[in-house]
Amino acid sequence: QVQLVESGGGLVQPGGSLRLSCAASGSIFSINAMGWYRQAPGKQRELVALITSGGNTNYADSVKGRFGISRDNAKNTVYLQMNSLKPEDTAVYYCNAVQKRGGSWYPMYGYWGQGTQVTVFS
Repeated sequence: QVQLVESGGGLVQPGGSLRLSCAASGSIFSINAMGWYRQAPGKQRELVALITSGGNTNYADSVKGRFGISRDNAKNTVYLQMNSLKPEDTAVYYCNAVQKRGGSWYPMYGYWGQGTQVTVFS
């Protein structure tokens, strides 16, 4: 059974920081790359960061240099450290296992957790 539970969102001013957490069921966490997605109102869900089971990371250009993804395999948890936040980072953030097909990364499961809301406001 797939379980994904995101937490850590909140309200923050531009330039602030937040740390998101995603607790995943062990069956999907230990062998898969994990990714953080976000979806802003009226926009499609986008992948912003991923980390492979071996610890390699990849970031969307919009967050490169500001966000950091990490994972704690012992806790089946993946984190997203978000620094220098901007209003355009406002979105609901989700995690999922990801897999690479044809050179691009896709969510492995159609199931999504409840997400965690991040709001950056002046």
